[in-house]
Amino acid sequence: MAIITLTTDFGWKDPYVGAVKGAILKELDAVTIVDISHDISPFHIAEAAYIIQKAYDSFPDGTIHIIGVDAEHTPENKHVAILLNGHYFICADNGSLCLIMSKLKAEKMVEINIHDRISSNFTTLDVFVKTACHIARGGTLEVIGKPINSLRSITGIHPQVSESGNYINGQVIYIDNYGNSVTNISRELFKEVGRGRTFELAARSEKHKVIYDRYSDIVNFDTPPEKRDVDGKGLVIFNTAGLIEIATYRSNPLTVGSASTLFGLQLDAPVIINFENK
Repeated sequence: MAIITLTTDFGWKDPYVGAVKGAILKELDAVTIVDISHDISPFHIAEAAYIIQKAYDSFPDGTIHIIGVDAEHTPENKHVAILLNGHYFICADNGSLCLIMSKLKAEKMVEINIHDRISSNFTTLDVFVKTACHIARGGTLEVIGKPINSLRSITGIHPQVSESGNYINGQVIYIDNYGNSVTNISRELFKEVGRGRTFELAARSEKHKVIYDRYSDIVNFDTPPEKRDVDGKGLVIFNTAGLIEIATYRSNPLTVGSASTLFGLQLDAPVIINFENK
């Protein structure tokens, strides 16, 4: 049975998510439709890139992923279908896949060219659904598109290293449900540039010299629970995606606060790591 996932900025109030699912079910008798997220900030490609990178490889090979974020078809926003790491991706060529493709090379990429056969203003409902169902039936990418060699990236999605090698300049690319601020600086880049040197991470008013592997590493469990006083304290970790994340312990934006609210670390906020110059 085919699996089709949906990642969009549609939200849940409007009828669009339901309409897309209905259109898929009209085309396919047997299909599993999985919602990855419909709460991407409107038109925010970096958020979409992070979420799809974090989620896609939890699915079986052959899964088809529709990404409906900033997907209006224009001369500058072409539609593509890609076979990458055993998975199919259908999206606009707007940088949605740049995090995945920074580490992996696509097996096939085509620019979708079936628009003249479809009359619609709702790209994800029609062109993306038709393409996904074609693939689910065993159709090839070459039938619905012409081969291409590269995809667009987006400014700011990748951190910059200074010429001296003493600084990494990154930014917040995602705010999770707990208000934690995820950056675009990976563990691999941190280790490659840092080479074991001491460092200071600066993000607005926050400054940190330790990066933990788990949120609970900030807790001294030898201290009685009533004396710990760590809820809401700031910390930095390498999260499960291998990216540096600025967080607060047991954060809750509605009670103790969160990194995004307490420290002002919203989307695109700058994050700088300064390594000791030896």
